[in-house]
Amino acid sequence: MAYQRIENVSVWGTPDEGAMKQAITCASHGRVVQTLLMADHHKGYSQPIGGVVVYDGQISPSGVGYDIACGNKAVRTGLFARDIMPHIGRVMDEIAAQISFGVGRINDEKVDHELFDDPDWAVFRAISVKQHDTLKKLARSQLGTVGSGNHFVDLFEEPETGRLWVANHFGSRGFGHRTASGFLNLAAGRGFMDKAPGESMDQPPVLLELASETGDMYERAMRLAGRYAYAGRDYVMGKVLGILGAEADFTVHNHHNFAWRERHGGRDTIVVRKGATPSAPGQLGFIGGSMGDISVIVRGKDTEENRDACWSTVHGAGRVMSRTQAAGKMNWKTRRRSGGEISEKRMFDAVREYGVELRGAGTDESPFVYRRLREVLDAHSETVEVLHTLKPIGVCMAGANEYDPYKD
Repeated sequence: MAYQRIENVSVWGTPDEGAMKQAITCASHGRVVQTLLMADHHKGYSQPIGGVVVYDGQISPSGVGYDIACGNKAVRTGLFARDIMPHIGRVMDEIAAQISFGVGRINDEKVDHELFDDPDWAVFRAISVKQHDTLKKLARSQLGTVGSGNHFVDLFEEPETGRLWVANHFGSRGFGHRTASGFLNLAAGRGFMDKAPGESMDQPPVLLELASETGDMYERAMRLAGRYAYAGRDYVMGKVLGILGAEADFTVHNHHNFAWRERHGGRDTIVVRKGATPSAPGQLGFIGGSMGDISVIVRGKDTEENRDACWSTVHGAGRVMSRTQAAGKMNWKTRRRSGGEISEKRMFDAVREYGVELRGAGTDESPFVYRRLREVLDAHSETVEVLHTLKPIGVCMAGANEYDPYKD
């Protein structure tokens, strides 16, 4: 087996001390069936990123986290990379101009969706009409916006075939963030829209009984945020395909911050994955590297090790350097950063050498802050097989100094 057991936690890859401590805490609270760390794990809020906790009859809003239903949509187009390389600069300019990164919209386009008639909006109306209306208004205003942080719209070439792929990465934006904070407030006896006090990164998980009224409401709200994230990624993908004048002939779409009802070890469970890709046998997934590394399309294997992983695998390469360490601290009054270890020149030189046309991004998303994707994939060779290897040729993200409280 490619994993080790450390204090009731199954660990793939090299253990990170901070994430390990958080996973051990998660393993000792609630009715836990399994606790796992994928090979891309690193420290997160309460439950580590790259962490999976399987519960009996409980669900964890802190485990799912603030970016509910963050995930990826990837499509293979009918084009070849060579078709757009002569004018890739113009294509990336159009993506940056037509798709909204950071906070707000770059145009007055109204995005509507049948999702806003979904019966599960009743969850928020049951809390209060004002909060329902506030959240729905926020959700309408941000549907189809990408945000900042590690969220992106990328173009790829599949070296083996020359085919052009497109992928995006983001979640449920401010709607998901406020849903998470609201239920964390309710669990602590505060009002849904109260400002939560500063909580410790290493605090124990917040757990709700699935059979309770609050637990049921949270699961319904989380699922609504999941459908919202899918709708947003669909919308953005449609915009990019329109810019390219292309159609998709193969699609992969899934979340990696979510709680699923699944059966493991002969029992019904709730699997809370934070920064972990579902990998049931035959299930497809997109796993992103950095802007200076490959990304891949994978398929879950039917193996003993994948069963031991509760059908879970990595969601990316995993950070080895924090945002502050890489980019320094931001003074929002002067809009200047100081103290970062990665210079813009170093980042831009590396990305240019790798052959990527870059729009936006800060040094906190440079290739130097991530592991190499192949390293973490090798640790999970018994959970997934790689079907397609993709090399980035165009990357579009929010600008380095874009303020976004929902970035990740």
